[in-house]
Amino acid sequence: MSHSFKLGDISVGSGLFLIAGPCVIESEEHALRMAELISGATRKLNVPYIFKASYDKANRTSIKSFRGPGLHEGLRILQTIKEKTGIPVLTDVHEAKDVPAVAEAVDVVQIPAFLCRQTDLLVAAAEHARAINIKKGQFVSPWDIRHAVQKVRESGNDNIFLTERGSSFGYNNLVVDMRSLAIMRQFAPVVFDATHSVQLPSAGANDQAVSGGQPEFIPLLSRAAVAAGVDGVFMEVHDNPAVAKSDGANALNFAKLEATLRELLAIRNAVGSI
Repeated sequence: MSHSFKLGDISVGSGLFLIAGPCVIESEEHALRMAELISGATRKLNVPYIFKASYDKANRTSIKSFRGPGLHEGLRILQTIKEKTGIPVLTDVHEAKDVPAVAEAVDVVQIPAFLCRQTDLLVAAAEHARAINIKKGQFVSPWDIRHAVQKVRESGNDNIFLTERGSSFGYNNLVVDMRSLAIMRQFAPVVFDATHSVQLPSAGANDQAVSGGQPEFIPLLSRAAVAAGVDGVFMEVHDNPAVAKSDGANALNFAKLEATLRELLAIRNAVGSI
């Protein structure tokens, strides 16, 4: 695989990097605090880090669910985080018309899994973004995600990486086929989404219109993915998942981040010596 590229000081496709942050911007103060906490842990371990948070969660299960501060306020907050911390920033975008503003504010434009086949969105990202993260849809085979990559490359942008976040396995369940990581890596650098992969979509307790999750498996699946040779790991990290406004059921508690990263680095070093 020879599709590596530079994103600031981060070499995507060479070494192991982390994408992490709360699922959604809950407030400016909370997002900034999470960026600072996570960057403190990654600096300690010398892990390249990209901050992630969404300004709008357009695909929530219920219309009553919290969506975030919206485009204009959300981008202002993300730019503030970038300026105050110096950390590269990633966020997702749902409509092609929003891409120019989003691409101006952040370092990486993320294409959500449910939208990974949306040609207009992919082309807009290619034309405006510094780098694009395409999340493989739960309904897409690992070999078919190459079509999304081709749409972006043929639109003039080679700064692409792919994220595996599990495949639908019956109803309200996801499974990760570790073979997909090697298959997808033929097309672009690959990131493993450790937290969405343990999500139980729309399977909240007591018939709530929310997703459930099995966060106890985040470290296990992350270790397997790093052993399989991924280029990065994506984690939604929260300082108190029980009160998170989105995806708390499958978020990693910040208190467990450093220990998890130490395990991943040990595996990466062991695999690199083989």
